[in-house]
Amino acid sequence: MKFGISIPTCVEGMAYPIRFADQHEVVALGVEAERLGFDSVLVNDHFSTMPYVRAQFPDPPRFYEPLVTLGYLAARTERIRMMTGVVVMPMREPVLLAKQAATLDQLSDGRLILGIGVGAYRAEFESVHPELAGAPRGELVAEGIEALTALFTQRVAGYEGRHYRFTDVELYPKPKQDPFPMFSCGNADGTIQRAARWCAGWMPAGMPADRLATGVERLRGLAAEAGRDGAAIEVAPQLVLCVDRDAERAMERFTASQAYEHLVSLRRSTLRGIELSSYASQNLIGTVDEVVARVKRLREAGATQLAGMIVVANSTDEMRAQMRLFAAEVLPAFEEAR
Repeated sequence: MKFGISIPTCVEGMAYPIRFADQHEVVALGVEAERLGFDSVLVNDHFSTMPYVRAQFPDPPRFYEPLVTLGYLAARTERIRMMTGVVVMPMREPVLLAKQAATLDQLSDGRLILGIGVGAYRAEFESVHPELAGAPRGELVAEGIEALTALFTQRVAGYEGRHYRFTDVELYPKPKQDPFPMFSCGNADGTIQRAARWCAGWMPAGMPADRLATGVERLRGLAAEAGRDGAAIEVAPQLVLCVDRDAERAMERFTASQAYEHLVSLRRSTLRGIELSSYASQNLIGTVDEVVARVKRLREAGATQLAGMIVVANSTDEMRAQMRLFAAEVLPAFEEAR
């Protein structure tokens, strides 16, 4: 079992208040994660501020481009894997994204995992690409993954899709990792289908263990139909972390946090169908013993790693304290399985 921490590239005003972490603190949290023994860090991707954030805060959030940030972090670390969760494919152009990812994988000595998804907010996508308003984002993601696969594996690649097209592209250097790991990110069935057909991993968000087990069963069945070994596909759920020595205090901190407000905003998109009243018991919110037990249930459901745990905090000092407590008291319970 592997464990990763989400570092705050594009989350001010959403998972965290404004102001939370400047560019130096974002990188320092990644360095701290490596020092504490975490296996990976994860960054998310936004180009523009959501309307509800603008309405709630007088100042704009600071959003740091994820791949550029990871490039800087790569130079400050030696071991830790670096993940995107997610790069919003509908807002990206595949040839440029392939060049960025391949370069970063080379510079980091093969430490990048490219998590790809539709993104939580259609409004942001349509602000960035108004010419694509109404386009099915799932189609854009599927085409993007196909196009990236061609660019990473073929000496000279071309692609002709409904949304993305290019011809005669010789993209070198390829990523250092061969095959290069891409994760399909999200909870929808289309996400599982893309993971089963093309990807090295599936990264759902905020999914309880019983639903995760159902998703893993579907993933493995679809992979078999595609001629792939479903057991070799990583299952990397992303969850919220708020660990405390007192269960009531952990819950109070969670419900009073900006992270809780962000989860409310996602009930019509990423977290559709998940009741917030039971969300805490489905995530890593509680005492050390409770968190360890929930991780074990997730592992039994098929999780191979916990990618980019979102730490509940209203300051970087609180975030560090959570990371240190988890590293000191939760990680040792899974040392033999890492």
